Parts: sequence; C-alpha cells; structure tokens
Amino acid sequence: MAEEAKEAKEEKRGGSKKILFLVPVLIVLLAGGGGAYLFLFSKKGKKEETAPLPSQVGVMMDLGTFTVNLADRDVDAYARVSITLELSNEKVRQEVDRRLPIIKDAVIDVISSKASSFVRTPEGRENLRLELIKRINTILFEGGVRNIYFTEFVVQTT
Repeated sequence: MAEEAKEAKEEKRGGSKKILFLVPVLIVLLAGGGGAYLFLFSKKGKKEETAPLPSQVGVMMDLGTFTVNLADRDVDAYARVSITLELSNEKVRQEVDRRLPIIKDAVIDVISSKASSFVRTPEGRENLRLELIKRINTILFEGGVRNIYFTEFVVQTT
C-alpha cells in the first residue's frame, strides 16, 4: 500500500509539470492567432483594395464606332474608335439619348483635331479620354460622364 501511495504522488507531480509546460505554449499560440487575425482583418488592408465594387460602376452606354480622319498634315491618317460611356445614373442616360447627335458631333470634332502620333501613345489616349469627358459634360445638364472606355482603337496612316 505504501508503494501505491508513492506512485499516486509521482503521477500527480508529473501532471503539474505538463500543465506548467502547456500554459506558456497556449499563451504563445493565442497571441500569435490574435496577431494574425488583426493583420488579416484590419481596416488598413481594406483601404488598399483598388478594384471598384460592382455597386460603384455607373450606367454603361455604348456610343458607337467612329471612323475619323486625323489632323496629320504630311500623311493621310484615320482612327477607328469605339466608345462606351460610364454615366452617373439613368437620368443621364436619358439625357445622352436626347442629345446624341450633339455628343457624337463633339466626339468627332475632338478626335479629328488630334494627330496620329498623339493618339498612338498611352498618354495621348488618356488625354483624349479626359478631353472627351470634359467636352461631353459641357453638353449635359443632368450630371455627367464618369468615364469613357475605348473598346476599339485603331490608327492607320498611309
């Protein structure tokens, strides 16, 4: 019986050593998990997202394809450009429909005033995009064009 009591005391001591070892391990694991949670789900990470949410995309309207002579003096050049407008709301779409001939005339006027060397560069196309947005927004009263997308852009010189 004395031996059984000794073995019981030794087993109790061994269990307390396990607890003393497991407590710091659990603390480290919980701290690491908490840090990982904060890192992955913090608000800073959400601010860095650059893709627009689907609810932020405006009303899309296909303006058509324009084939326009360019302003080159030494060569004959033309551009074939398909344009889609991103509008702020449905009211603006209705206004664009009412003023479509005026808007198309403005688009032709702006594109035909550019040289082929200008519209062939990314910077030139971006400047053309901004100029078209500004010009079309001066025609509209109900809001405006958020963005212009070139769905086709071909320049040819002869």
